[in-house]
Amino acid sequence: MRRVYAVLLALCLALAGALATAGPAQAAPQTVTTGTQFTDTNGSPVHAHGGGVVKVGSYYYWFGENRNTDNTFRYVDAYRSTDLKNWEFRNHVLTEASDPELATANIERPKVMYNASTGTFVMWMHKENGVDYGEARAAVAVSDTVDGDYTWQGSFRPLGTHMSRDITVFVDTDGAGYMVSAARENYDLQIYRLTADYTGIAGLVADPWHGGHREAPALFKRGGVYFMLTSGATGWNPNQQQYATATSIAGPWTAMTNVGDSTTYGSQTAYVLPVQGSSGTSYLYLGDRWGNSFGGTVNDSRYVWLPLAFPSSTTMSMSWSPEVTVDTAAGTVSGTSATYNTLIARHSSKCADVTSQSLWARAQIKQYTCNGGTNQKYWFKSVGGGYYQLAVRGSSLCVQENASSVTQEDCDGSATVQQWSLTITGSYVTITSRASGECLDVNGASTADSAALITYTCNGATNQQWTRGG
Repeated sequence: MRRVYAVLLALCLALAGALATAGPAQAAPQTVTTGTQFTDTNGSPVHAHGGGVVKVGSYYYWFGENRNTDNTFRYVDAYRSTDLKNWEFRNHVLTEASDPELATANIERPKVMYNASTGTFVMWMHKENGVDYGEARAAVAVSDTVDGDYTWQGSFRPLGTHMSRDITVFVDTDGAGYMVSAARENYDLQIYRLTADYTGIAGLVADPWHGGHREAPALFKRGGVYFMLTSGATGWNPNQQQYATATSIAGPWTAMTNVGDSTTYGSQTAYVLPVQGSSGTSYLYLGDRWGNSFGGTVNDSRYVWLPLAFPSSTTMSMSWSPEVTVDTAAGTVSGTSATYNTLIARHSSKCADVTSQSLWARAQIKQYTCNGGTNQKYWFKSVGGGYYQLAVRGSSLCVQENASSVTQEDCDGSATVQQWSLTITGSYVTITSRASGECLDVNGASTADSAALITYTCNGATNQQWTRGG
């Protein structure tokens, strides 16, 4: 009997030891809402703007900008996740106090790469003086651990004279490191090979789109084909993004081809993340919807994540999806199919409209002449039990009943003030709040533009009847 107990004890101890040394549990599939401001596991906003991701073991580490209210540099923050939805804050890996040069700096688009030969994590970034964009310098910092404090190595212009603004990095399958940056007042997009330790420039590899006026580069490789995805140079405002391909990083590269819609769904490229798992590798577009483009600051920015599709080995497409489901274990990324409708008031023939095309929470819903804008389009997302959330296409926020108004707010699947039931009578639908039992109503049956939407005792009037248009 003692021997049996001894064997059982040994097995228990071995199991406990295995559990203690095991990595994180395999991540379950997760759904990420597109166009929102993410929060970390503590409920704080994720500040990883203009950022990039590096995978270490089972963890994805996301680095990005955390700025002061005047948009100057505060931190480069690091977060980690196994499933790409639940992000744990790890460290302010680079701060204003890291080096005197950073005390009054502006740091943009930090990207981290791992050098397998030196065992070092190397961060490249765009550095300015915090006042204007006259420096146009690249900068480097290093760390022995992925989320430790990074040591500033200094800033410089590549090859001594080349301007360097928006920046990205790439490690090829042979271990060679590359840096891409916007040069010559953003009119050129140049590809540099890095030194063996990734901390310096070995030489210029290609300048394929000379005079193209491109920025926000993201470089990745799929199969034997290199893809370069970039935006136009329109400041904080989104524009039509384009991509090019090559079978050698030195070229020849193809001409740029449009991808996505005319504003890339209100975003600008930050990074393209390969998600590799048991079923293969998928590619996830990580974009920034800059807060500065809608009256805020960098730290007000939202994240636009979308799956990339590849109709052929050398072509790429990107479509809007309000939600993206990521399975990091399988390596799959898929978008949610959604139909968006306008809501047209029967009595006025005007559309339910988020005032001034606002992207901010608490913006009122009013009626306005129908114009096809994304602030007049709603996704009726089922939450079960015959109830729906009404998610606005333009803002990714949800329609909410308040005491005296109807507004758009951050979506909360458990909030009954954001849940609505539908009653269809002939060609019209009545929309009823789950919280109050009152109907969506144009205040005072007004037919004027900018009349407020409210909830009111259901009475069958035509200002409570709506047509769902395409």
